[in-house]
Amino acid sequence: MDKFYFERECRTRSSECYTVLYSEESIGRLDIHFADNVVHASLNVLNHVTSQQIQELIDAMDEELCEAVGVTKEEIIVHVHQGKDLGVFSVSDNFNHGSGRK
Repeated sequence: MDKFYFERECRTRSSECYTVLYSEESIGRLDIHFADNVVHASLNVLNHVTSQQIQELIDAMDEELCEAVGVTKEEIIVHVHQGKDLGVFSVSDNFNHGSGRK
């Protein structure tokens, strides 16, 4: 059975960033920001991810990442963006040529 996995990229005192994997394929990125009374999350997924999978992914995020720090569903706001991955860029990349690193 296929399952969503979260691979942590970085963590601060108030936020975490994850690569989202499904059946070992990278399908998106999740940024979670823990505020005083609410959690804000930005979920970016690839075009082929279905609405049902997005809901399953939000449920998995809630169960695996938020419940672990004592946050309930009523305290979570998720902004979902869907599109294609253009790469990972840094300040040292030449943005004029659109070169990205993957």
